[in-house]
Amino acid sequence: MTPPTIDDGIGLTWVTIGIVWLLGMLRVKPKVRSEPGSVRAAEMALALLGSSLIGSTWYANTWLATRIFPENQTIRVAGLVLTVFGGLFAIWARFALAGNWSGHVSVKEGHELITAGPYAFVRHPIYSGLLTALTGTALANGQWRAVLGLSVLFVALWVKIRCEEKFMLETFPVPYQFYRRRVKRLIPWVF
Repeated sequence: MTPPTIDDGIGLTWVTIGIVWLLGMLRVKPKVRSEPGSVRAAEMALALLGSSLIGSTWYANTWLATRIFPENQTIRVAGLVLTVFGGLFAIWARFALAGNWSGHVSVKEGHELITAGPYAFVRHPIYSGLLTALTGTALANGQWRAVLGLSVLFVALWVKIRCEEKFMLETFPVPYQFYRRRVKRLIPWVF
């Protein structure tokens, strides 16, 4: 039996995130309002493109497979650590959000403004965690396609963040304004 590889660890992290998300879908509150379908379609298209760039081998025979980072075990281990850390942070945030979570931007019945747990560090900890995990995966991959995919996924999440913040300001005008002044979007104390 061969020992697990870095790629196995990264793959297991993403499978775990997927399972948590799927199981979490079983316990969400009903929607009252959600983002326009056109915005959702744009987010999904970008997410699919970015994910395919990072996670598929379709680009193996193109310039996108050219390495941007050297093939180096230290870099690959750092990528695994970032992937696992980001995945765990996103999962923690997903549990903290509980029934308020949705796969797309929406306001739920009895929606609550969550500001504790990972939400005390950043306003969008699921996205922070996912972007950290994606950065780790791209670093471990080391190819242009992964860096390009990370950039595309950042744009997809940025579109989602802007829509989400608009909804939160409309739903919780005073508390969300205060929260926005106190807590950064994606990187604690920075951005």
